[in-house]
Amino acid sequence: MNKYILKKTGWALLTVVFVVLLNFFLFRILPGDPARMVRDPRLKQDAIAALRERFGLDKPVINCVETISPLKIGSCVVNPLETQFGRYIINLLQGELGTSFHTQRPVTQILSENLINTVLLIGAGQILSIILGILLGLIAAWKSRTVIDYAALLGSLTAWSLPTFWFGMVLLFWGSSQFGLPIGGKITAGGNFASEWDRWLDIGRHMILPTLTYTIIYAGEYTLFMRSAIVEIFAEDYVLTAKAKGLNTFQILRDHALPNALLPTVTIVALNLGFTVAGAIQIEAVFSWPGLGQAIVEAVGRQDYPVLQGAFLLLAVSVIFANLIADLLYSYLDPRIQTG
Repeated sequence: MNKYILKKTGWALLTVVFVVLLNFFLFRILPGDPARMVRDPRLKQDAIAALRERFGLDKPVINCVETISPLKIGSCVVNPLETQFGRYIINLLQGELGTSFHTQRPVTQILSENLINTVLLIGAGQILSIILGILLGLIAAWKSRTVIDYAALLGSLTAWSLPTFWFGMVLLFWGSSQFGLPIGGKITAGGNFASEWDRWLDIGRHMILPTLTYTIIYAGEYTLFMRSAIVEIFAEDYVLTAKAKGLNTFQILRDHALPNALLPTVTIVALNLGFTVAGAIQIEAVFSWPGLGQAIVEAVGRQDYPVLQGAFLLLAVSVIFANLIADLLYSYLDPRIQTG
């Protein structure tokens, strides 16, 4: 078990190192100059040069530079502090992700504010979709080859195949016209709330439609995975033995099928939880939710390298960490791993 945990943790750390390197170079190959994104005809060349110097864009990406106290590598003179890559690594080790080119604010502050909104919205949708998907998958497998099973399959396939943005717009129109629900944002603009409870009730009303969109789409995926896993397990010899002992279907589901069916489901849940940190960009765009996905879209249009790098790093590390948690859960759910 210790070797298994150390091996998985080691591979996760190596993947993080690779992501850090990729994270730096990925956004440096984009066309354009962030210093020229300020579309002001009065902006002169010396002002552009000052912006480039302020954000460190005047320094070479990773090339060799002349220094007073050089570190010689062959015929190359290198000073890591005088390169964009060196400053990026040093700032990252200090927990700094840089300053936004557009807003002049620390990237950590921008991402933390948007991340809270994303986790609030998508986290609720994930929890509901996991519970609903597992329950529907269990019921569909329990009533296999019946009308209930066929209805669950049809509904799950339909939900999983729906375009997120289209389904979100349908729910937006339906919910706002039929029930008067808010069409976008996190909170009513200019709302004068008598108490904190009233404020959270208003936020909850804004969350209903986007959370419902996320829940329905992902619940269809979890239902299909759970149903398929349990139907496959029902054909195993140990399940036939349990039936021969006189156990009813519910006991077999609870004691034999469910623990084994959770293995593939844990994997897909972990992957989705990792991508949850990045936010459902389409859902946030449709419902104008101020989350991490919307911040990424805006940063792409502005070529805001620090924000893009920070968001990409946060997404990648979240996916890696979620996969590591899934691997560690495997070691407790699957006895074969514990015995080597």
